[in-house]
This record gives sequence, structure tokens and C-alpha cells, in this order.
Amino acid sequence: MHTYDYDLFTIGGGSGGVRASRFAAQYGARVALAEAGPLGGTCVNVGCIPKKLMSYAAHYHADFEEAAGFGWSLTGQRFDWPTLIANKDKEIARLNGIYSQLLTNAKVHIIAGHAQILDAHTVVVNGQSYRAHHILIATGGHPVRPELPGSELGITSDEFFHLPALPRHAVVQGGGYIAVELASILNGLGCKVTLVQRGAQILRTMDSDLGHFLINEMRKKGIEIALDTKILSITASGDSKRVALSDGRTLDSDCVLFATGRQPNVKGLGLEHAGVQVRENGAIIVNEHFATSVDNIYAIGDVIDRVALTPVALAEGMIVAANLFQHGRKLMSYENIPTAVFSHPNVATLGLTEAKAREKHPHVKIFKSEFKALKHTMSGSTERCLMKMIVDADTDRVLGMHMVGADAGEIIQGFAVAMQCGVTKAQVDATIGVHPTIAEEFVTMRTAVV
Repeated sequence: MHTYDYDLFTIGGGSGGVRASRFAAQYGARVALAEAGPLGGTCVNVGCIPKKLMSYAAHYHADFEEAAGFGWSLTGQRFDWPTLIANKDKEIARLNGIYSQLLTNAKVHIIAGHAQILDAHTVVVNGQSYRAHHILIATGGHPVRPELPGSELGITSDEFFHLPALPRHAVVQGGGYIAVELASILNGLGCKVTLVQRGAQILRTMDSDLGHFLINEMRKKGIEIALDTKILSITASGDSKRVALSDGRTLDSDCVLFATGRQPNVKGLGLEHAGVQVRENGAIIVNEHFATSVDNIYAIGDVIDRVALTPVALAEGMIVAANLFQHGRKLMSYENIPTAVFSHPNVATLGLTEAKAREKHPHVKIFKSEFKALKHTMSGSTERCLMKMIVDADTDRVLGMHMVGADAGEIIQGFAVAMQCGVTKAQVDATIGVHPTIAEEFVTMRTAVV
């Protein structure tokens, strides 16, 4: 006789929660999942998927212009924002349905509503209590607004995907991947964009060469980038927003977009009542097995604020499911995680930055190449690529690979497999390249620059 309603109760229907619930159910566990919003979480609804779809849309502007160099004559192009948003919403709704079907097929009980934890085994949703042997928190995170006068007049990435019209001029505050991605999308769709970054560089957590190189490429496309600058205040001015900057300028804009960080979704979860410990920013503290300070309560994904990437949450979810219901003891490795930034041009990074490599290894070799892709020898575009490889000079092992250029994420994904296997520079050099491609540059760099 079961003493619990479920073996696992998952709070949060994003990528990590859905994956953990599905796998747990496939292992024979009785699973319920509670989600207050649409299934798929940030990634599907206001993150990775809509962002990439809109990035595709924004690329067509340049493609149309560059086609002339290849003999195409195109006239009468017109962009319609409502059509893009409607088609994007249709695709997101389709994905929401797929997530629901995946859970249903796995016999996971889906409960629509906000869940609150009462104790190590009890969750309340819509006034009804459920008892579970294990509770998994996978509630994700949310964007935050900076504290400044008039911040309520701005929007975050959540609202960006539902704007009723394309702004004529947008001020984007931030220097991380969300800021440069959304700035690139707006610029590509025909909006005048000013990117305001309080620091001296963008993408500061990545290899420094990437941010410096991307700034030049974004400026070529007409994006104004103000470094070492902050928004001091925003005031309403008719239909516009008047934005006061720390460099003394005042800009009139019809959209101010904040991309200044995210925080874990823990409000109203009842963590304090259950005794679950959190860090100062609200992130749930977990050990190497994703166990919280309370027995039988676990947490994964953005809510633990380790590596906020969808594939990482998926991997964490699979590990928790296997460890709980397959007697596994697998640990999560956060080394050599590839990631891409869908700015224009794209950025991709894998392994150690040059700075981190020099901290950990006494002798490092740097290989670097900057060039114009074959496509742009006739397109008329001035866009250039940057490719960089970091090697441990003592062992010849590749420590990091970084890139700015078209399809950077697609290229880095393949090399991630090699780095996971401990690839050496000699093995990369012995690999025949696919010619002519951008990717082959990684296997033809022979001379270290440092």
C-alpha cells in the first residue's frame, strides 16, 4: 500500500522539470507535475525558441541586400511585425501542446496551478494537498528591472516577445547575451538601436576577444553602443520615453528594454516554511546530487543558478530521475559546456577562456584567425569572422574554442564532442577540413599567435 500519492512531485513545467518527470515516469515512478503557466518554461515561451525564430526573421534584411552581389534583383520588400508575432505565437502554441503530449504519454499527471511546499512531502496546488515521496523544484527564473526612476516605463525580455508593434527607436540596457541578441533582432528588423552597457565590454563572462570583436561587428550594422554608461532615469514624453544617460545625453525612444540579469523563481513556493536554504539572491542551495537542505526535496535548472542553459537543465533533470529511481549515482559535469549567442553575427564559446586557461595552466598557446567569409567576398558585406583556440602547451590538449561568425553555434557543437573526448591540437591538425567552409579554419590554424 502506497503511503504517498506520488513518488515524485515536480514543481515547474519548463525544460528541466518536464525532462525529469518524463524519465522518472519511464523508470516506473508515479509522477505529478504542477505548472502555473504554459508548459515549456522560459525557453519555449519567452526565451530560446521565440528568440531564435525572430533572429531568423531579422537576418533576412541583410540577406536581401547581399543577394545583389550574386546577381539577384529584389524590390518591394516589406516587413510586417504582426505577421511575425502571430506566426511565432502559433509555433509556441504547437510546442506547448507537444510538451503536454509528452507528459501525458509518459503517464505524468499534469496539474495546472501554482504549487506551494508545506513540508518535505506535501505540496498544495489550488487548495488541494498532495503527498509525495520526493519533491523536485524546477521553477526557473525571471528577468529583473534595475532600480532607477521610471523603470516601470521599460520592458524586459518577457514583454519583448509580445510587443504590439516594432519600435522605431529602442534603447537596450545590458551587455550580456540577452541584450546583444535582442539588440541584433531589433536592428535587423529595421529599428534604430542604442545599446547601453555600464561596463567597458560586452559578454564579459566569455573570452574577452569575443566581446571586443562583436562590438565592432554590431557597430558596422548600425547599432550604437555606449560603453561605461548607465541609464539614470526614464520619463514619459508624449508617446515616447525620455532616457537620461550617465554620459550626459538624453535620448527619446519609444522602447526601453532592460536585459540586466535574472533571478530564481522562488517567491510563494513556501521554501521558508519547509526549511529549504537559499542564497542571498534566492537561488536554492543544492549539493552535487541536487539535494536541498531538506531530505527528499531536490532542485535543478535556473532556480539553483549554476549554469542557466536549457541543455544543462535537461541533463540535471535526467540525472535526478536516474539517481532517484534507477539507483544511479551519476554526477553532473559543468566542464566543456558549449553555448551560443544568437547576436548578429553569432557567437559561440566552448571550454576555458584565455584568462581562465592562464590561471589554471602554466604554459598556454593561443591560435587565432580573423577573416572575411567567402560569401562576403561578393555580398558586399564587411562582416568578418573570428576563431580562437586555446591549447595547453604541456599536454597539447585543447582547452577552449571560441568563435564570432555565421552559424557559430552549429560549428562549435561538433567540436564540443571532440573536446569532451580530450582532443589534442595534433588531432585537430590531423583532421581534414571541409572546403570551402568557415568551420575548416579551426583545423588549419597552425601558428600560435602567443
